[in-house]
Amino acid sequence: MYLTTLVTQPYELEQIAALSKENLRFSLSEAEKETQGFVTWNYTVELLQQLHAIAPSIIIKYNDKVVAYALTAYKESAVFQPEIVPMTEHLETLTFRGRLLKDYHYYIMGQVCIAKAHRGKGLFDLLYRHHKTIYQPQFEVLVTEVSSSNYRSLQAHKRIGFQTIDTYADIMDEWKVVVWDWE
Repeated sequence: MYLTTLVTQPYELEQIAALSKENLRFSLSEAEKETQGFVTWNYTVELLQQLHAIAPSIIIKYNDKVVAYALTAYKESAVFQPEIVPMTEHLETLTFRGRLLKDYHYYIMGQVCIAKAHRGKGLFDLLYRHHKTIYQPQFEVLVTEVSSSNYRSLQAHKRIGFQTIDTYADIMDEWKVVVWDWE
């Protein structure tokens, strides 16, 4: 039985870090990246502790083991996660529905990952529905970036209701900026 919940225990952060490491783009074959997707950032337990001190992320557990996660990253996370500084600076320049994105109450989806054995079971949708349930009262939109080469993730985000509002490249990759409108 799957349980969708907020992170509450230190061991859950350890399991998120392990799942992140297992699915890094640099440790997967080209075929696996194409068919299964990948994650870009390696989240350490220390970084996860800092993120969760600001706002807890959503996880799905199976038999008390974390098998999926969707990380919550407020803009304030840039203080201890310098990798997102270029992203947040870029987001502040974009418009969505005629308004600057910075004028919306939004937060960032830090990363989504589902363990290989649990893919194709609707967990991606469960993660995002739970995010909306928890965070919609505080926020108008949810924003994230997805690698242009991560076709599986782009399709899943589109299915949920995300809209692409920009494409840009940095030193790491080409990114699609996607927004889920909760208004």
